[in-house]
Amino acid sequence: MEQNILFMLNPWMDSDGQGPYYCPGCGVVEGFFAYSMAVKATIDIVYVDFQRPRQKVVEKLGLENQECPVLVLGRDLEPPENAKKSFSTGRYFIDDPVGICDFLGKTFDGIRPHP
Repeated sequence: MEQNILFMLNPWMDSDGQGPYYCPGCGVVEGFFAYSMAVKATIDIVYVDFQRPRQKVVEKLGLENQECPVLVLGRDLEPPENAKKSFSTGRYFIDDPVGICDFLGKTFDGIRPHP
């Protein structure tokens, strides 16, 4: 079974020296993991730098899909309704932070966001 891959952003400084900054969407997913630590161990989490191109994300989803956080679904999983499909690679992914948390909670019997 191919593991899901979650791409998250490292904190960064802008080129003009402003920051440090963090990605608010990534913060939502990190918060989910604080409640569901066991779920965190079931997926591959890859932290990438803010600057583009984000080569590791591009390899999985193409140049057009570099937003983070993004959960690239394992090839053997049935994609949920909210999944998108990369035109470049054919891979399914979820790029909405709450959608990522909901999918992981459902899939791995973890906590879920309140509807």
